[in-house]
Amino acid sequence: MSVLNVKQQGSCKYDCISLGEVMLRLDPGDGRIKNTREFRVWEGGGEYNVSRGLRKCFGLTTAIVTALADNEVGRLVEDLMLQGGVDVSLVKWVPYDGIGRTVRNGLNFTERGFGIRGALGVSDRGNTAASQLKKGDIDWEYIFGTLGARWFHTGGIFAALSDTTPDVVIEAVKVAKKHGTIVSYDLNYRPSLWSYIGGKARAQEVNREIASYVDVMIGNEEDFTACLGFEVEGNDENLQELNLSGYEKMINQVVKTYPNFKIVATTLRTVKTATINDWSAICWVGGQVYKANEYNSLEIYDRVGGGDSFASGLVYGLMTMDDPQKALNCGVAHGALAMTTPGDTSMASLKEVENVMKGAGARVQR
Repeated sequence: MSVLNVKQQGSCKYDCISLGEVMLRLDPGDGRIKNTREFRVWEGGGEYNVSRGLRKCFGLTTAIVTALADNEVGRLVEDLMLQGGVDVSLVKWVPYDGIGRTVRNGLNFTERGFGIRGALGVSDRGNTAASQLKKGDIDWEYIFGTLGARWFHTGGIFAALSDTTPDVVIEAVKVAKKHGTIVSYDLNYRPSLWSYIGGKARAQEVNREIASYVDVMIGNEEDFTACLGFEVEGNDENLQELNLSGYEKMINQVVKTYPNFKIVATTLRTVKTATINDWSAICWVGGQVYKANEYNSLEIYDRVGGGDSFASGLVYGLMTMDDPQKALNCGVAHGALAMTTPGDTSMASLKEVENVMKGAGARVQR
């Protein structure tokens, strides 16, 4: 897309590189965490999920920069990432001490909601290898200068993990921009991550500093308020009523404050029940606001990762389609499809995304 000036495909080793923690998700299926007797495992992480979707659904070449404790759990996470097709050669492996005194791998227990019962996530990620990454641990000059990447994606989850991870993000985005790599950032506000380290005030301090280096800023309905301090006029506290004009005004305020933003996108979700949502998005590009296709009363199987799949579909569209409207519709369609299957990551195919963008129904395919 001309507004971004993305490097040509084939000019870099990677189409996209993500920076973030990758956890092992333990999923009780149709049961609940507190009384299940078995879990199914997946890999997942807000930043990783974007590169995984770009590789598995859209066929681009991607990699993950993260750190894992070198034990059997870490190798299980690696095996799951390999199945997702993401290059793991940039993973930093940290020696394990035997019981996790100094380093461990993150676990994320997540149960699906249903009806009036919302989804529930319980993270167990203190003292993880990724949270201990600090400035100087990763050779970003080698990654962006020697290997090369057309796109770099990271976000507010990784930035919230410790006092050192924001410095890693800033170090990375500075080098990425030096080498002409497009930088996208998903605000991804998680109250549980910020609550004991300064809450919204600290979240805003960190994210406002990072924002000055970002080309494509992504969030959901509440992220821009919690992370950057922008209010949506005319919207109720629970975000049950989507006031489109209010979001447009907010985005215009955002881009005035951060003129480096070339694109700003926000998902729009009305939660009717845990399993019935209205789903759409808007996107600001070059002074114009675009509204995505609406999926009203969308049936949700597993909402975790829907926003990440929106981001990967949008990034793919921005890299391959010279049309902001199509790129936005691609993101919304991919996010919608991702929420029809279990796990953090998308199981959709490019053909399915394209069919949904065209308005195809859900009749059986034979």
